[in-house]
Amino acid sequence: MRKTECLAMILAGGQGSRLGALTKNIAKPAVPFGGKYRIIDFPLSNCANSGIDKVGVLTQYRPLELHNYLASGSSWDLDTKDGGIFILPPYARDKGADWYRGTADAIYQNLNFIDLADPEYVLILSGDHIYTMDYSWMLEAHKKNKAEATIGVIEVPWEEAPRFGIMNTDEEGRIEEFEEKPAQPKSNLASMGIYIFNKAFLEKYLIEDAKDETSSHDFGKNIIPKMLADKARLYSYAFEGYWKDVGTIESLWQANMDLLQDEPPFELNGEWKIYSSNASMPPHYVGPDAKIKNSMVSEGSMVLGEVENSVIFPGVRIGKGAKVKNSVIMPYTTVGENAVVDYAIVAQNCEIAAEARVEGAKGAITVVAEGESVQPEAGSKQAG
Repeated sequence: MRKTECLAMILAGGQGSRLGALTKNIAKPAVPFGGKYRIIDFPLSNCANSGIDKVGVLTQYRPLELHNYLASGSSWDLDTKDGGIFILPPYARDKGADWYRGTADAIYQNLNFIDLADPEYVLILSGDHIYTMDYSWMLEAHKKNKAEATIGVIEVPWEEAPRFGIMNTDEEGRIEEFEEKPAQPKSNLASMGIYIFNKAFLEKYLIEDAKDETSSHDFGKNIIPKMLADKARLYSYAFEGYWKDVGTIESLWQANMDLLQDEPPFELNGEWKIYSSNASMPPHYVGPDAKIKNSMVSEGSMVLGEVENSVIFPGVRIGKGAKVKNSVIMPYTTVGENAVVDYAIVAQNCEIAAEARVEGAKGAITVVAEGESVQPEAGSKQAG
């Protein structure tokens, strides 16, 4: 394996329990998004567009579908001879197999892979955020500051700051203090869970942390505070674009709805293209009595009813007289004749039978789990 300047490590093993029924069978990074994508397409595409061609993807919870989706990495142009995507699940070591016990432990368990790649810098990413970002700019800032670690930050509304890890910095952006979900935050610079470390510096702290039996083995809770206590050169990198942690039903729904604006907050097919792995399918079909308003309708789908303010994935069938509004309908789901779906996320391979009703409300989105069948005699499926 040739030496590389910057190796990316994507943490993609999360269960995503706050997404409830949507992650019953798949890991959170594999959850469909935006009509033809999956959440992990965003960090992968960001890496490819940033010129980072060697990417480790750390998987754990229900990884089969995610592994199958990633395949060789060709969909993101990450199948080069010396680079590529490397799938890194937990494995049996000298003391037996251990699940990843935290974000830091996940990287620690793969130090051998990092040593093989022998990068100067290690970029650590989350596999469950929606955003477009050029990591090469962050790397240049890291070098310019002669930093040992650089953390991506974004300004969040002050009222939301207590939900995040907050960075307090000096005028030059050097991090002076880290507060984990503070009740009274001193700033609104929230950590994005994006880190660049000098390789040797990172390894030192990971090895020390692994020996600490009291540690949670987490970057935010343990590694970053320890680095700050040691007066290490930690800098922030301010990001000003669109970024959303889609770890909840409401945030995932809202991120899909954001794409339906006349001027969406980011482009999926602009200069910074988001790539995905999708089967080739025929164009979507719109029936003679169908009505579509302010919606995204993907290839391979058939619309015979009404669709408004919704995101329709490939292979979806919407029957005559059916009404789908304010909803996300994931792949290969059928909405029967005269059925109603409103303020909902319907997972893949579901059946909403004829005359059935799936209804939520803004702020209380209804979810239908993968493979579930909703029948009219059961009454309407409500949020909660």
